[in-house]
Amino acid sequence: MTTGLNFWDNDVWSFIVAITVLFAGMMVANSLRNIIKPLRTLMIPSSVLGGFLILIVGLIYKFATGKPIIQTQTLESLTYHGLGLGFVAMTLRKIEKRKDRKSRTGGFDSGVTIVATYLLQGILGLTVSITLNRLMGSFAASGLLLPMGYGQGPGQAYSWGRTYENLFNFVNGTSFGLTVAAMGFVSASFGGVVYLNLLRRKGKYSGEIGDFIKDEHLTADTITGKNEIPLSESMDKFTIQLALVFIAYILSFLFMKGIDMIIDTGVLGNFGYNTIRPLIWGFNFIFGTIFALLLKAVMSMLQKKGIVKREYMSNFLQNRIAGFMFDMMVVASIAAIDLSAFLLPDFIIPLTLLCVLGGVCTYLYLDYICKRVFPSYEHEAFLSLYGMLTGTASTGIILLREYDPKFTTMAADNLVLAQPWAILLGFPMLMMLSVAPQSLSKALVSLAIMSVLFIIMNLICFRRSLFGKKSKS
Repeated sequence: MTTGLNFWDNDVWSFIVAITVLFAGMMVANSLRNIIKPLRTLMIPSSVLGGFLILIVGLIYKFATGKPIIQTQTLESLTYHGLGLGFVAMTLRKIEKRKDRKSRTGGFDSGVTIVATYLLQGILGLTVSITLNRLMGSFAASGLLLPMGYGQGPGQAYSWGRTYENLFNFVNGTSFGLTVAAMGFVSASFGGVVYLNLLRRKGKYSGEIGDFIKDEHLTADTITGKNEIPLSESMDKFTIQLALVFIAYILSFLFMKGIDMIIDTGVLGNFGYNTIRPLIWGFNFIFGTIFALLLKAVMSMLQKKGIVKREYMSNFLQNRIAGFMFDMMVVASIAAIDLSAFLLPDFIIPLTLLCVLGGVCTYLYLDYICKRVFPSYEHEAFLSLYGMLTGTASTGIILLREYDPKFTTMAADNLVLAQPWAILLGFPMLMMLSVAPQSLSKALVSLAIMSVLFIIMNLICFRRSLFGKKSKS
């Protein structure tokens, strides 16, 4: 009798099977989009459609066998880490510095707009959830999962839904957050199609919605930057890119673990356990971003000193890694939704109200603000920001590509340039995420603080018109 690992054991193959099922779901979804024109017209990403397909197939499989097709813990881990690793890969890209004032202003204005939209979604969400708490006993802070699901995407929706479920007894909080994120993609697709059709009626858009991309305009410079390491030496170039991503991510883990050890000493009391800990682990992507920036700075310093002779960061490959991580995050997050929660009134009623209000109000607010803050490319700004603030950055690019396939305006660059500003300006709101669920009174205080912050963000957005200067965005 052997007691070691056998190659035929289920544990040896379970993770490979899970990944294969996710890949298969996306491949089938992608084929369906190519074959069925209405699916292309809806512009729902293959990862989203694949997630719904796996969700349905998983329900049938579980009904027939009594076992899940993929363990929920595996799906949730992929969702959580997919966000952090994707942000690290995006951060490791080398972005050329822009010297013109217009470019810098566009990135800042986009960052302020993103934070203002987060706050709007948070205010709407808390207003709904606090009201329903008084009427039917719903979890008072569940509305804060609206900006996490719509504004931040599946990774943060899962992270904070799980936190609310484990620490603050929000029953089905994980599935609630993941469902909000899934409906965000539906809102992005629906709102994007509506906007493009309105532009068509005005004679400003003549393309075929969801049409195939005929030419990506790839060149040698696109694939390999100046002075980059060769594709294959003693270590493959793609392997090096993955290594850099995981090194930065594990450094962020060690940093968060160090803070967690301090919290475990009890020196910070309940503030450490109930506020700091969920903030630290809930925003793993922020710490991943910080350590990716530090890693870039170290590599740059080594290059300047002549210790490192070649450029190790590859924009092309880091884009591919980020795309893979986000696709995996999205398909896993939707497949992880627990459909049994939809049988509960205190789940489905707030969920419906939040998703409908979130989609409509985000659309109307961004339509209003883009006309005034980005007058020279209002349509491109709207499509990119609306797609990102209901889905992910990839969704924003999908919508933008429909109207501006060659990315002739600053809209696409703004999604990248806005991120540092969004993190900096949005930090006060992030604090509310771990404060609001502690009690109804703290939820009300959080709502008041977010309302004040929303006014401040709008004053910053409209600063030029308020001071009598025309926008140069």
